[in-house]
Amino acid sequence: MPAADAQDVAAVLSELLARPSSGSILERALTHALTLLDDQANAYAVLRRGPDRVVAVVGYPQSLIGTPLSGPWAGSKPRLLRDGTREIYEMNTTDVQEQLDACGMRGLPLTLVVPLSDRGRGLGALVFDRTSTEGITPEQQEAVARWATAVAPLLGVIDSRDEWRQTARQITSAFVEAVESQEFDALGHGQAVADLAVRLGRAVGLVEREQEELWYAALLHDIGKIHGEVGHPQVGANFLHGVPHLAQAQKAIRHHHERWDGQGEPDGLSGEDISLYARILAVANAYVRSGNLEQVRGQAGKALDPRLVGLLEKLPQDR
Repeated sequence: MPAADAQDVAAVLSELLARPSSGSILERALTHALTLLDDQANAYAVLRRGPDRVVAVVGYPQSLIGTPLSGPWAGSKPRLLRDGTREIYEMNTTDVQEQLDACGMRGLPLTLVVPLSDRGRGLGALVFDRTSTEGITPEQQEAVARWATAVAPLLGVIDSRDEWRQTARQITSAFVEAVESQEFDALGHGQAVADLAVRLGRAVGLVEREQEELWYAALLHDIGKIHGEVGHPQVGANFLHGVPHLAQAQKAIRHHHERWDGQGEPDGLSGEDISLYARILAVANAYVRSGNLEQVRGQAGKALDPRLVGLLEKLPQDR
């Protein structure tokens, strides 16, 4: 591979690694692969987690994402379907065929299917439908296959990260329940606050990674009570000392007893000097403890951020 091409691929791979999800990785992977096909194709990516599903598209409508789709991607080698999309149509139900029709996929003359696999495990496929009358040369097929080989391990990393994230959540939840079980009326409190805090965070506009950190802050906000009620926010915050990716969660735990009017503790912070996560946590905590929206509304502008209380009022209420 020429040095310039190698640098281009390295740059794209670096960008892929910075992306947080399989869908975003595969969308960028499709975009780069299309340049290898002179951009004369539409493309989609299929991921094999449970039922095979479309998770990324380029050139096709976004409505195709999420569609369960069967196809000839169980093998390990690229396939050129010279009858185009016909084989894929035949492998799917009438309902799915209608979705494909709506996306303009019927009758396309040539399809290239490039499986994605990591250490022998089939992960899915990149699929390219020619939109011109030109063929796909062996050199183009080889270039796309090499690119797919480079991308596939990144999906393995994402899978591992998601598995570890789920495991970390389960361990954290179990630990919190063990602490909460010491108080009869506390069991499940952390999870309830975490669920509501994430809903508030989403309403504020927090992205997925921020929602994840907020979840940890909310679930762990009372963990300091393992050493008693007095000073538990500071004690709880200390549990996250030395965990850089939860630095904002640590701050939220420390300050979730601050008040909007500055009369809280431990540092007497007021207004927006209190971190956003801590203010969200305070509102969620107040509502879960009281179960009374009117009571929480009465604390707006006093103990609680009035804007966040307003957002709470707009959320569908479970109680």
